Amino acid sequence: MAHLSERQAFVRHLSPVRKKRWVVYAKAPFAGPEAVLAYLSRYTHRVAISNSRLIAFDKSGVTFRYKDYRRDGPDRQQVMTLATDEFIRRFLLHVLPRGFHRIRHYGLLAGSAHKASLARARELLNFAAPSEDDNSVEPTDVRPTCSCCGGRMIIIETFERWRQPRGPPNTTATNRENSP
Repeated sequence: MAHLSERQAFVRHLSPVRKKRWVVYAKAPFAGPEAVLAYLSRYTHRVAISNSRLIAFDKSGVTFRYKDYRRDGPDRQQVMTLATDEFIRRFLLHVLPRGFHRIRHYGLLAGSAHKASLARARELLNFAAPSEDDNSVEPTDVRPTCSCCGGRMIIIETFERWRQPRGPPNTTATNRENSP
């Protein structure tokens, strides 16, 4: 396999596969469509492994937590240690090749075309779009409620995301400057 480390050799190795006509064999899942959806839902909106699941990394390998979905109860959370190269190999199985997109970017509610898609679906189903002049009652006081007393909170300042708020001014230094 060492000869495949050269790009041209690797491309030549893959060329017969690209010319092959592929036939996908698919059959009904054993546990039904609910099991397939449960399986896919664990992978569509997340990265392969989050940092919080990583426990240790040393010369013996990478130790991490995972869920064994075949078990119930406290035995569901398991710990595994893999050699570093095996951990990286498994992680890279979850990295999409260039040009591929995650599942959530497609479908009826995909970001850039969801308004047109919904309008077309309503047209095909002869379903009226919700009216723009909906007479729903808007609350007059939109301030958030306090979780302690239930009163309305007054927003004094809003901070930009990822910015640290400034501390209060140093009043002792200001008083010394203004004193005679």
